[in-house]
Formats: sequence, structure tokens, C-alpha cells
Amino acid sequence: MNEFYKKIAKIGPDPALSLVTVLNGVNAGEKAAFDENGLAFCTSGDDYFREHEKELMSMSEDGVHKLLSRIVYTEHVRQGKKLVICGCGHVSLPIIRLAKMLGFEVTAIDDRSEFCENAREAGADRVITAGFEEALNGIEGSRGHYFVVVTRGHSWDERCLRLICEKPHAYIGAMGSARRVAIVRENLLKTGVDKNVLDRVYSPIGLEIGAETPEEIAVSIMAQITAVKNSDSHQAFPKDILDAINTPVSEGEASEKKILATIIQRKGSAPRSVGTKMLILKDRNVNTIGGGLLEAKVTENGREMLERGADRPELKSFSLSADAASDEGEVCGGEIEVLFEVV
Repeated sequence: MNEFYKKIAKIGPDPALSLVTVLNGVNAGEKAAFDENGLAFCTSGDDYFREHEKELMSMSEDGVHKLLSRIVYTEHVRQGKKLVICGCGHVSLPIIRLAKMLGFEVTAIDDRSEFCENAREAGADRVITAGFEEALNGIEGSRGHYFVVVTRGHSWDERCLRLICEKPHAYIGAMGSARRVAIVRENLLKTGVDKNVLDRVYSPIGLEIGAETPEEIAVSIMAQITAVKNSDSHQAFPKDILDAINTPVSEGEASEKKILATIIQRKGSAPRSVGTKMLILKDRNVNTIGGGLLEAKVTENGREMLERGADRPELKSFSLSADAASDEGEVCGGEIEVLFEVV
């Protein structure tokens, strides 16, 4: 099974994968990944995935489906989200910190070494000390890339946007006053940048929250990026979970079983959506399915599976009435069905 997740970790952000898991029968737990060309890889030689490739690929909604005698769970994922920040000035630093908190892989670019060092200290995964054009030429872009342009002047904005607008992307945002934005846009149109792409650039960048300080501006920018990200039905497979599955933290953990818990159905006011994942180890969890009593119940079930040496996937429903939630000091009730897989 781990080989399946190693292959997921190796994919790029494009194209998105459709992951299908069989939930019933003797083949329960078998998994397949489909890309835009068809079946990419699977965990068994079972012909079911290939014979029903067209029908399985047509399942556009994440959730539980029935095809012939088999019940399957389908989800659409892409590799992790990547934030590229052009400019390492005072506004970029809180953006980097917030982006890391939100799970982005962050690349920061500036041609000033002292500013790059500040970005590195703020937590950027990759810092490129080079001219913007040189650095951007080395970044291909993808539908998982989010570009933020916060340079020190409109001429640098133009250089960045001219290259970024040619790349595949999920989001482009550029900081600046209305006048600066108008000048940059006019100049880019004159040089042949696609008007349709420019029309989709968020500029001035960020949500309208009356932001004044660098930290407030960062909040407005990351809130806007989060809104764009969450409007995409193809969510990233959590990198921290993939890393924990594929990379043992110690020699002793190499053979340690883990339980991957995935919400496959949801009713009522349960806090997290279908597809949310959490990895359960004997002494800790990786990521969260929303916290509170429901997460505690899911964790307890996962640990119990580890203790008894479970080797097959299991399905279990968990519910929390509004009254029970209130008794625990929570607001959200609801019901979730969770797929527990041994990985």
C-alpha cells in the first residue's frame, strides 16, 4: 500500500488525480489512481479498474458511489500548493509566516541578499537571490501555484507579471495603488500580455478589510488566496500526511503501522468536509479532521485498530448530536462516516 502513496508523492501539481478506493467485498481497500489519460496506477492486478475506467473517471463528485456490485469512494486530488512571492520586503515576511501556517510550500525571490535572509528567517522553504526574471524563468508554474507580486516598484511588477502571466497558475495577485495597477496593466497590454489573463489578476491584491499594517495586509492576501484555493474541487493531498506515510521518523518506525482516516460522508454540522484526512499513529496524529469530540472518537478507533493489529480497511460512522456537542462545550454536531486504512 505504501508504494501507492509514494507514487502520489511523486506526481506534480498537474494534472489532478482521481483516486478510487473499493469499500466492499473481498477487494475492499484496493485503490487506483486515474489521470487525464486513464488508469495511472493501482494496488492490484484486478481488472475491475481497467474494465470500468470510463465510468470511474466520470465520477466528478467526491464521495461514495456504486458501480455494479462494488461501492467505491472517489476523491480528486493534486499535489501540494505552492506560493511564490516576488519581493522580500516588509510585507512579504508575515505573508511567508501565514502561508507556512496554512500548509503552503513557499518560494521567495529578491535580488537583495539582506532581504532574502529575512525571508529565510521567516520560514520560506526556498529563497532565490537573483533578478526576478532569472528566478521566474526557473519556475514552471502549475495549477497548484499561487503567485504574489509585492516588489519595490512598478517596473519590477511588470517584469514579474509579464513572465507569470505566461505560466499555468491557480492565482496571481499584485500589490499597488489603483494608479500603479493601471500603469502596469496598460504597459503589459502594450507588450502583448493576454488580456484574459490580466483580467484575472487580483490587483490591488487582498480582500477589502481596511488593512494597514504589514500583518493586516498579509491576512487580507492569504484570506483571498484561501478563498480561491477552496473554490477548487481538486484539493491537495496533505503533504504532512504523505511525508509521515512515506518517511519513517526513526528506524523503529520503519515497520510501524499507521491508520489513515478519511471522511467519506458527512451530514449536519460536522466541522470538516468530505475528503479531510488525518493520520493516526500510536502516540500522535498528523493533521486534523476538525478537533473536538468527533476527532477524539476517530482517534480512539484508529488506536484500537493499531492495538489489535488490523490489516484490512474499516468503515465506521460517528455522530454527535447538538445536545451532546453542547455538553462538551462545542457548537457543531453532525455525523461523519470515516474510512480507516492501514498504511
